[in-house]
Amino acid sequence: MINTGNGSGPVVQSPRSPPSQSPYLTVSVSDPAKMGNGVQAYISYKVITKTNFSEYDGPEKIVIRRYSDFVWLRDRLFEKYKGVFIPPLPEKSTVEKFRFSAEFIEMRRQALDVFVNRIASHHELQQSDDLRIFLQADEQTMERARSQEIGIFKKKPADLMQIFKDVQSRVSDVVLGKEKPVEESNPEYEKLKNYIFQLEDHLAEAQKHAYRLVKRHRELGQSLSDFGKAVKLLGDCEGNSLGKAFSELGTKSESMSIKLQREAQNLLMNFEEPLKDYVRAVQSIKATMSERANAFRQHYELAEAIKFKEIDMNKLRLTRSEKLAEAEHEYEELKADGVDAARRFEKIVKLMNEEIVRFQEEKTLDMGVAFHEFAKGQAHLANSIADAWRSLLPKIEACSSS
Repeated sequence: MINTGNGSGPVVQSPRSPPSQSPYLTVSVSDPAKMGNGVQAYISYKVITKTNFSEYDGPEKIVIRRYSDFVWLRDRLFEKYKGVFIPPLPEKSTVEKFRFSAEFIEMRRQALDVFVNRIASHHELQQSDDLRIFLQADEQTMERARSQEIGIFKKKPADLMQIFKDVQSRVSDVVLGKEKPVEESNPEYEKLKNYIFQLEDHLAEAQKHAYRLVKRHRELGQSLSDFGKAVKLLGDCEGNSLGKAFSELGTKSESMSIKLQREAQNLLMNFEEPLKDYVRAVQSIKATMSERANAFRQHYELAEAIKFKEIDMNKLRLTRSEKLAEAEHEYEELKADGVDAARRFEKIVKLMNEEIVRFQEEKTLDMGVAFHEFAKGQAHLANSIADAWRSLLPKIEACSSS
């Protein structure tokens, strides 16, 4: 659960801590439940909100939400808060046999909890009317809100990956000579873009190997379990001290198998999943970078249009054309649009500069916690396994020397 506060917005506390007199907004996602059957089946979640914000209806509210409601919230925020890094959502599984597995459901519940708490802890996003609707509206109102999509998400459910594909398509057009690139010339921003692309690659690589660690722990745990059963059967065939030693070896192996499986689950939830979440977070940043590129392009194209319109007006003045008044009107409209476009771009730049600082601070904290949990879990597991084998040595040595 995120526990974040800053000077520019209300403090967001953990739902497990008692509310203070200062402004607070706590959210938890819990109690996943399967609803419906067949292709219409889905998982619902209980979303519990506790707050003393005056805009909210009472100190506590419990609503039921499904994954598409979280998608709706993400899409609305992405459309309205240009320049802000909107927290990412976990992927939607399309594989039927995994969709309703206990492990997948718990991973998604945890990711959704992180998602909504990141929004609630953000000094701007926490003021969103859409967040308030998400946290307080009844299911019928929420369903009506989902049907009123806006902007780029109007015709179909949003998928941020589509934005990345559009960017890649434009890049391909540039490479093939179909389109001349229009990009801002800013060395510092170029450094930031290079950093983001490298960070995505390195995080994805780390996440891939973290998954392999999870898999290795599970496989080793299963092997120890199978070995333990086999050795216990072997012990049943023997008598005296040898049979007893085999039986104890089998019991220890099964016990260590359980420890490995538990550590595998701990690795999955507290190490591999946080890494995967930050891969998604970087993709969200790339989506904001795409919006910045669009804003710059609009600003640039309007500036060029204004220049051409000035040339046209000079020609019309020289010829004393009747179209001069109309051209002057169009020129004034272009100038107004140009001012608006410049303001939009400058606002995105300002917000992104603030957001990258916040992102770095959160990443340092979250990655520190994840790697600490990894090291602590590995150390505890190694000590447990060493103690288990060490306790068997005297009995095995006694058998081998008799």
